Amino acid sequence: MRDALRKADDEGYDLVEIAPQADPPVCKIMDYGKYRYEQAMKAKAARKHQQKIEIKEMKFRPKVDVHDYNTKKKHILRFLDAGAKVKVTIMFRGREMAHPELGLNILVRLAEELEELAVIENQPKLEGRNMHMLISPLKKTAEKAAKDTKNTKDTANEDKKSKEG
Repeated sequence: MRDALRKADDEGYDLVEIAPQADPPVCKIMDYGKYRYEQAMKAKAARKHQQKIEIKEMKFRPKVDVHDYNTKKKHILRFLDAGAKVKVTIMFRGREMAHPELGLNILVRLAEELEELAVIENQPKLEGRNMHMLISPLKKTAEKAAKDTKNTKDTANEDKKSKEG
C-alpha cells in the first residue's frame, strides 16, 4: 500500500481505492480530479439528452358551451402538437354530481375527435368531484415536436454565429 502511494505521488497522480472490501483492497492510480470532471460531464450530457415529458391540464365543466369546448379543444391540440401529455378534467359542483354521465359524454366526444392525433393513456375516472382522463400524443407527433424544437435551436445558433462572424 505504501509503495503504491509513493509511486502515485511520484507520478503526480492519486491513489484511489476501488474495492475496499476485497482482500487485499483494490486500488488504482489515476488523476482523481480529471476523473470527477469526466463523470460530471457524462452526467450533464445524459441530462441534456433525456426527454422531459410535460403534462398540461385542461379543465372543463359538465355544462360547457360549444364555443368554449372548441376553444379548449384547440388548446389541447396545440399541447399535443408540442409533444405534451394532456390531463383533461371535468369539475363537478353541487347538483352536477348527480349526473356524471354529462362529464363522461364530454370526455368520450373529445377522445373520438382526437383519435387520429392522440391516444387515451388513462380512461375517464371519477375521483371525488372531478373526472380525469389522460391523453398522450401519438409517437410520430411527439417525434415531430422534438425535431421541431431541435431545428429551432439549430437555427438560433446559426443566427447567433452569423451575427458574430
